[in-house]
Amino acid sequence: MSSNIASPLTDHVHDVAVVGTGPSGLVAALALAHKGADVVAIGPAPAASRDGRLETRTAALLASSVDLLKALGVWNRLAREAAPLKSIRIIDASRSLLRTPDIEFKATELGLPAFGYNVANTALVEALYARAREILPAVIPASVTAIAIDGKKAVLNVRDGASLSARLVAGADGRRSVCRTSAGIGVTERHYHQSAIATHFRHTIPHENVSTELHREQGSITTVPLPDAHASSLIWVGSAVEIAHLIQCDDESFIAALGGRLGDILGAVSDPGPRAEFAVAGLAADRLAARRTVLRGEAAPLLPPIGAQGLNLGFRDAGALADCVADALHRGRDPGGADALEAYAEARRVDIMTRSLGVDLLNRSLLTSLLPLQVARGIVLHGLNMLPPLRRAVMRLGLVPPTELPSLMRPGSG
Repeated sequence: MSSNIASPLTDHVHDVAVVGTGPSGLVAALALAHKGADVVAIGPAPAASRDGRLETRTAALLASSVDLLKALGVWNRLAREAAPLKSIRIIDASRSLLRTPDIEFKATELGLPAFGYNVANTALVEALYARAREILPAVIPASVTAIAIDGKKAVLNVRDGASLSARLVAGADGRRSVCRTSAGIGVTERHYHQSAIATHFRHTIPHENVSTELHREQGSITTVPLPDAHASSLIWVGSAVEIAHLIQCDDESFIAALGGRLGDILGAVSDPGPRAEFAVAGLAADRLAARRTVLRGEAAPLLPPIGAQGLNLGFRDAGALADCVADALHRGRDPGGADALEAYAEARRVDIMTRSLGVDLLNRSLLTSLLPLQVARGIVLHGLNMLPPLRRAVMRLGLVPPTELPSLMRPGSG
């Protein structure tokens, strides 16, 4: 089906209105449509579509997220631009009394060719947006300004006072979510007093498809392979003061600082890309669903950029929501009714809670000066290094949720 992004709004009541056109929102809209729901997506067009700017951030997509993109007919547009993540190396660069040797998690230990793939955010959003325009009845390139919710539907106001109606609102509109506010859902925010830089750079030693995390005081430095063997993306997390200084540096000074942190891991480093700064924060919604609204992606849990958990969590939100809505429609029930909302919240509660707690604890362990916590972290890392069964168990836990994967994320689901 060819979608008209300028489609006029009507009195038709859609099954679902997905608010937010980042990767998490677009994947949700596509998954819902794949399951047979009448879906409209609302949100700004991708930045590159508007002005040609390229984003500096990349997405490390775990295997189940890649399976979801395959099922939705999107992965074939991205495969050539994706770099496989065959190993994850953790280096303790802290000044802890109990520093650990390097730990390397290899996908081959689990019988996998790769843990997942790294792809530029810009390429991912462009591919998802193009697919959405092909199959959705409407993709509306505008922001939602207000939502009115009654007993039977939600009315969303967009561009110049126009409106549309849906039985369910899927909020994927970020940490300042209009959907969350309209549903009356509160939040708990966590402040780490950290910021991060996203960019990319070149290096003389090939990355060999290994992602490296340097754990140090005040944050982590993570390099993730790009398709070019001598290029990697970078997420540098540090104190707000440190990151502000690095943003102000010229390229030569920034590369010198990066090389000093990385040492000889990737050889000589050069050619930094544009640097983007963003605050590191945590956010947890008090509820995942209420008043014909479900929350997804960063509208519900916002996580620090550690361990590639955030976006993959949002993809699992999308898959679970598609299953819950499809089940409601199959049973002739209201997809925005209390039963459907509770089914979604129950399906996502444990996965979101465990991932949020795990990432928060790991990040706080890097910030604390308390010796008992430093020792505990060191003992855990030593155990992972010395005990292969424990290491494999942790790898499996990092790849899949403690609950069953949504149907579209299971291998061969496409």
